[in-house]
Amino acid sequence: MKLNNSSLKNKTLNNINPNNMIIVMKRHAPRAQAEHVMEKITQSGLQPIPLHGTERTVIAVIGDERSFNIQKVRAMPGVSDVMAVLKPYKLAARETKHDDTIINIKGIKIGGKELIVMAGPCSVESEKQINETAKAVKKAGAKILRGGAYKPRTDPYSFEGLGVEGLKMLKDAADENKMIVVTEAMDFASLDNVVKYADIVQIGARNMQNFNLLREVGKSKLPVLLKRGMSATIREWLLAAEYILSTGNPNVILCERGIRTFEDEVRNTFAVNSIPVVKHLSHLPVIADPSHAAGKRMYVSPLAKAGIAAGADGIIVEVHPNPEEALSDGDQSLLPEDFAKMMKELKLIAQAVGRTL
Repeated sequence: MKLNNSSLKNKTLNNINPNNMIIVMKRHAPRAQAEHVMEKITQSGLQPIPLHGTERTVIAVIGDERSFNIQKVRAMPGVSDVMAVLKPYKLAARETKHDDTIINIKGIKIGGKELIVMAGPCSVESEKQINETAKAVKKAGAKILRGGAYKPRTDPYSFEGLGVEGLKMLKDAADENKMIVVTEAMDFASLDNVVKYADIVQIGARNMQNFNLLREVGKSKLPVLLKRGMSATIREWLLAAEYILSTGNPNVILCERGIRTFEDEVRNTFAVNSIPVVKHLSHLPVIADPSHAAGKRMYVSPLAKAGIAAGADGIIVEVHPNPEEALSDGDQSLLPEDFAKMMKELKLIAQAVGRTL
């Protein structure tokens, strides 16, 4: 792990605020030494959050600095340095963890060289619909089945999902096709049910700054797909991720789904530039959502290609066997045959940027 300690110059250790501080362990230091340091931090009334890299461990410290003796910690066995972190989202920051975070979910690695595709309908509507879709997207190369059982809707009279029954259908379809599940939790009540059936919990754009929900989903220890809020800055997005990371859950996947601007020809404006920016600022994996950015199926494939070319670690796409009869987001849902065609084209983009699909 490459670390830049230039920010420490012209500072004394006693002036570093642990709310913006990390402890860097020596390269290949035994885990027992890191655990000893974390034990001492805990005894000081602070919270240690370990971030494990390929060569060394970094420990972020959360809490009130007045109970912390930085000099004693710096002298402990295995400690290489004590450093200030300039970003307010220190757990998500690239300066804290240089290596890309790779999230391994039942053998599916998100954030590595292989691009990961999540696909399925906006809403689970019936067993036939979700089973047919799962079979089609798996055949085309998707590894993660998406589908909503709880749907936050702008219109209170729109279809709001099948709830627990929808979760059961989604899980059964995924198991049948050897896939894993990503689905959205809207609130505390739905979260309790989602964690029973999902492999990844999605937090939608409307809930990106629902901080109590973020903390709660972090405590579940399941990987979290955190969608960017429709008017959120990149800084606000990464700070939302920080709420989840601060619970000790390192498995956060960011999702760029477009932002709201004055443009009305598309549902949202796909902020493709946010992908390389976030990859520069943070070690967390980033997934692109061309469906919600476009709002119209004719634009989904071009935006998916743009996201992959910009450095996204995968995409999440809405697919429906009969979009004209979809109960939600039919306009932006691809037909299975269109999804299969797009997947073949994406392989060429992946190859061009040194990735696999």
